[in-house]
Amino acid sequence: MKKLVIILLSGLFVFSTQLACSRSADVVDSLTQTEKNSLQFMREEEKLAHDVYIVLYEKWNLLPFFNIAQSELSHMEAVRTLLYRYEIPDPVEGKAAGEFVDQTLQQLYYTLVQKGNISEIEALTVGAMIEEIDIRDLEEQLADITRTDIVFVYENLMRGSRNHLRSFVQNLSLRGVTYVPQYLSVDEYNSIINSGMEKGGRW
Repeated sequence: MKKLVIILLSGLFVFSTQLACSRSADVVDSLTQTEKNSLQFMREEEKLAHDVYIVLYEKWNLLPFFNIAQSELSHMEAVRTLLYRYEIPDPVEGKAAGEFVDQTLQQLYYTLVQKGNISEIEALTVGAMIEEIDIRDLEEQLADITRTDIVFVYENLMRGSRNHLRSFVQNLSLRGVTYVPQYLSVDEYNSIINSGMEKGGRW
């Protein structure tokens, strides 16, 4: 009887393991290649924001760059969690600050850092530009996403980016500078700026 119980338990363990693996494979296979590519791209784009803000904080010692850089770490972690869940290679793993797999992002990093090093005004302008780019790209990515967990994270990231945009624009305004949107439509930009800081969600 004892041997039978052991055999049954062993069989149950093997079956459970196989079922878990099968479910894991099903989850991974349920993502489209577009969704997989999207997660990898957004992981690097959030890293770009973080890395640029750290450089500009060290250059100008402006607190908004430090605070928003910490928020970008949360954004990066949110996307990393999805990469792990779906067993997708993490493009950020092993990469130094300012280093990217996507060469478009790599060149953008160099361009933004160079511009941001000119002056405090240019640095804050770079911050607003990055958040505009984030919002635009998240909107485009959401058009091709069907998984509810990815949609949830992206919508929260976009909420955070809108708040960051408001912060940078406000800091420019305090310095007598009116920011002109470069990546969003004037209507969408005005809608964001003329509304209050958003709450809700983790990011």
